[in-house]
Amino acid sequence: MRPAWTEMGLPERGPAVLSGGGASEARVGRGFVGDWRWLWRALRGTSGAPWGRGGAAVDWPRRDPQSASPPMSQRIENVLQEDRRFPPSEEFRAAARVGSEEEYQRLHQRSVEDPEGFWAEVARELPWIQPFETVLDWSEAPRARWFPDGKLNASSVCLDQHADGERGEKVAIHWEGEPGDTRSFTYRELRDEVARFANVLKARGIGKGDRVAIYMPMIPELAMAVLACARIGAIHSVVFGGFSPQSLQDRILDADCEVVITADEGVRGGKRIPLKANVEAALEKCPGVHTVLTVQRTGAEVPWQAPRDVWYHEATGAEAKDCPPEPMDA
Repeated sequence: MRPAWTEMGLPERGPAVLSGGGASEARVGRGFVGDWRWLWRALRGTSGAPWGRGGAAVDWPRRDPQSASPPMSQRIENVLQEDRRFPPSEEFRAAARVGSEEEYQRLHQRSVEDPEGFWAEVARELPWIQPFETVLDWSEAPRARWFPDGKLNASSVCLDQHADGERGEKVAIHWEGEPGDTRSFTYRELRDEVARFANVLKARGIGKGDRVAIYMPMIPELAMAVLACARIGAIHSVVFGGFSPQSLQDRILDADCEVVITADEGVRGGKRIPLKANVEAALEKCPGVHTVLTVQRTGAEVPWQAPRDVWYHEATGAEAKDCPPEPMDA
């Protein structure tokens, strides 16, 4: 089964759900998308519009014309073309940020006719650390710079605006591991964990612009690690937990990472993946790494080199749950 995340951070639809499966130990469904669509996902925790074309295409086998055939509505001669539509329920439509295709078309038309005004209005709903004055800088065309004088932080967008608001006690992540263990975090609890994680990185000398490699199973601490890096302005390189020590080593060297975040083991298809042992092998030729933060997932005995290696639960337990987000260019 392909590992993946399920929906993260959609409070108006219910909690995020991470369900089990592997070295990357959770199945992920919808997540972040490119360009400015992330604004819609971040604002008020909504997931976006419910309309659209799509659906599962069934590649029916060709049959003799005289034999029984599926109804015309189900026959698909070209699997690259799909015209069926699946309208949402009225309840779903009423809770959506954009509740109809007509509303979508209206917004789209406005974005085409007045892109700067449209995106400025949407962007002002984000929790800016330093509000922008300029919407679009086109002085170096074709290089476009959106909100060039604005400052924000992705961690603050994902967490603070919800943790400090009415959604603070709503579940942000509900996780289920492959063995059946479960954990849940509200937005407030998740923000606290991320702040402690960020403070651990800062205590180990990591700051804005430094590089961190993340080689973990799909456990809640993976999301915390990514958000902790974002909170202090560090650059994170996520390496798939199924990659070999050599593949991990290459990526650590390419990015010049100083810290590796991992776990003792991952769980995939009933098997344990020796992540920490793989890190140990990878670091034989990575002299620039001075810290390995290790999450205790299975409790297995692992190779250890003090003071380089640090247990996550021990390090975060001594840190404060307050870490102001680093102002970052938009």
